Amino acid sequence: MKKATELIFIPIPGIGHIVSTVEIAKLLLSRDDNLFITILIMKFPFHADGTDDYIESLADPSSTLKTQRVKFVNLPQEQFQGHGATGFFTFIDSHKSHVKDAVTKITESGSATRIAGFVIDMFRTGMIDVRMNSDFLPMCSTPLVRPYLGSCSTSKPFVMNRTRTAPTSRTSDAELVVPNFVNPLPAARVLPGVLFEKEASNFFLNFAERYRETKGILVNTFMELESYALQYLSADGKVPPVFPVGPILNVKSHDDKVGSEKLNQKSDILKWLDDQPPLSVVFLCFGSMGSIGEDQMKQIAYTLEQGGFRFLWSLRQPPEEEAIFPSDYADYSTILPEGFLDRDGWDWEVSGMVCQLATWPFYVEQQVNAFELVNELKLAVEIDIGYRKDSGVVVSSQDIKKGIKEVMEQDSELRKRVKEMSHMSKKALVDDGSSYSSLGRFIDQIQSSS
Repeated sequence: MKKATELIFIPIPGIGHIVSTVEIAKLLLSRDDNLFITILIMKFPFHADGTDDYIESLADPSSTLKTQRVKFVNLPQEQFQGHGATGFFTFIDSHKSHVKDAVTKITESGSATRIAGFVIDMFRTGMIDVRMNSDFLPMCSTPLVRPYLGSCSTSKPFVMNRTRTAPTSRTSDAELVVPNFVNPLPAARVLPGVLFEKEASNFFLNFAERYRETKGILVNTFMELESYALQYLSADGKVPPVFPVGPILNVKSHDDKVGSEKLNQKSDILKWLDDQPPLSVVFLCFGSMGSIGEDQMKQIAYTLEQGGFRFLWSLRQPPEEEAIFPSDYADYSTILPEGFLDRDGWDWEVSGMVCQLATWPFYVEQQVNAFELVNELKLAVEIDIGYRKDSGVVVSSQDIKKGIKEVMEQDSELRKRVKEMSHMSKKALVDDGSSYSSLGRFIDQIQSSS
């Protein structure tokens, strides 16, 4: 009889990351009855993001989560010191002692389960130091292969050689050859801005080194989608085993309270959509922190009016506090095709498998996500893949119209490729599919360490 095994997940803060962690937990628990999971919850100090309500909803009888085999532990609150990416990474590292205390309590509780190891986010590799003994397997999880593993792999040569071969400013035309990309990257246009900042880029150097200390990397992708990158990483003896187990999506609609203004508005939107011809509506959404200025709003409005496009546009006020990383979970499952999930740009590749996209990135790694979708995967068209929200640039009506027209074109090669990839994504998850088999290998590795 197999010994009961426990994994401890340590996601970065934000409800979007908690949701994706829970989805991975569901998948693992459905495949192994001897597996138990603890998720350590870290929260930003400045606002409530719905994490508590979401976790509470999982106790509902209608939830598909096996609550008797998963538990959530809230870590003590830490203050946010500094700003931007440097402040964010420092905030993450400040929780090391709390993680160690939580793990100590679990190991001393007399539980019948054996803790096999941690599953940490790519940007939480510092938590490797917290493992209690050499038997703990540190495992990484990341949404996508190229943007995340590629950025970490690229950061070391990029940062170390900034003064020689790599661009030193955001205006450079230099291209960077990254082994797990087919095409050279226009570095200044698409690499995360933190790589151009001395202090923040040092964190990426650390990530690039430390993820190699893990025993495996879970990735929310599938072999057929990113075969080139996955094959390259598999052949690299310095990279731990990579387990593509996706697409992992949350498509459950969390209905609002009956009679609420929000629910009534949703009902009106759905009724309007039902009256439109199939595949005739363009959906504009820039994520939980993707607010736009008045001048840009006018360009978009002019484009939609002059182009005669049927559209649904999600508009929001700018956030009151400084944006650290976009993290809120946006549930559009009731209005978009089955399987479509837009989680503020972090899952663009996953979204692109079901709906063709016109990419317009705003921040963090969205530019390199857009580059992959347009140039590597051929699942999207470009509005402006080098756009950055803080640049002050206003994208013209002509560029917006061109992108929307291309993405709405009927019977285009883009639509055919998206449909084909959608079928592949579903096949990957069924018995003997590529992701199904990959998840099995991951579980075998966890259990074999017993």
